[in-house]
Amino acid sequence: MVSFSFLSLATISLAVSAFASKDFTIRQIGAANTLEYEIYFEKNGEIISPFHDIPLFANDEKTLYNMIVEIPKWTNAKNEINKETALNPIKQDVSDGKPRFVPNVFPFKGYMWNYGAFPQTWEDPNFVSEYTQRKGDNDPIDILEIGDKVAKVGDVKAVKILGVIGLLDQDETDWKVVVIDSTDPLADKMNDIEDVEKYMPGLLSSTDTFLRTYKLPSGKAENTIAFDGKAQNKAFATDIVLETHEHWKALINGTSDRKDIQTSNLSVKDSPYKIGSNNNTVSRIPEENALPPAAIDPSSDKWHYVSVSNPASEE
Repeated sequence: MVSFSFLSLATISLAVSAFASKDFTIRQIGAANTLEYEIYFEKNGEIISPFHDIPLFANDEKTLYNMIVEIPKWTNAKNEINKETALNPIKQDVSDGKPRFVPNVFPFKGYMWNYGAFPQTWEDPNFVSEYTQRKGDNDPIDILEIGDKVAKVGDVKAVKILGVIGLLDQDETDWKVVVIDSTDPLADKMNDIEDVEKYMPGLLSSTDTFLRTYKLPSGKAENTIAFDGKAQNKAFATDIVLETHEHWKALINGTSDRKDIQTSNLSVKDSPYKIGSNNNTVSRIPEENALPPAAIDPSSDKWHYVSVSNPASEE
């Protein structure tokens, strides 16, 4: 079990009440595949932070979790919740001054899952995991949603945790939580990590290959995966998620140094960073201005052929 004894959070009361995913809408500014593209989140028509104001839990029983979709499956625009921009819109990552696209590593066209993050979580870059012996990557914890539906950027899905993969990305801990949309036809049958291989044979081994190799085309080293490449079960994954939730609490209450992370929020009770809806941070956000997606440069959408040196074996 993961211990949270390293935190002292008695001084703050945090809003973690569940909200249905339908409570949230998005405000798009600019065109996808450009540096001007931004997706802000609204609740009841008012701007909020997806990082801080959308609850981690999607139901009162705390058996489902809210996932924020950043990258729909089969696409490769590297969109992510932007920590450094006030109220944390989804923006496309930047590489060499241009919008970043994840390489298509044959035979994977973009990502093979809906990719995103859990709100109200944070992989603390000052915390060394006892399981990986590495520090966190300074982001909300990443999510791989394996259901059938192709999501949209900004979707908020209620998902079930199935397991977790311990990616060691360029010497940082970068957990990838395996989940399934609670409305997926297989959701009732899939309750733990072994069910993934049972109902989706080959998906975990393909995920292993992709995560190890997707940075090779950009000249970086091959990634490694903890636990000899074996995905860990639901109980372990849940402990890891709750650990990152505690790290987020320390961030949002001012215990942890936020550095360049924007922590403005509209709902976290007793947070020193809480603001009102009439604050300039909120009012200066532009109105909706959704434009059609820009064309992707062919150099960002070509195939790359690589080999993995130590693929995980199937059991």
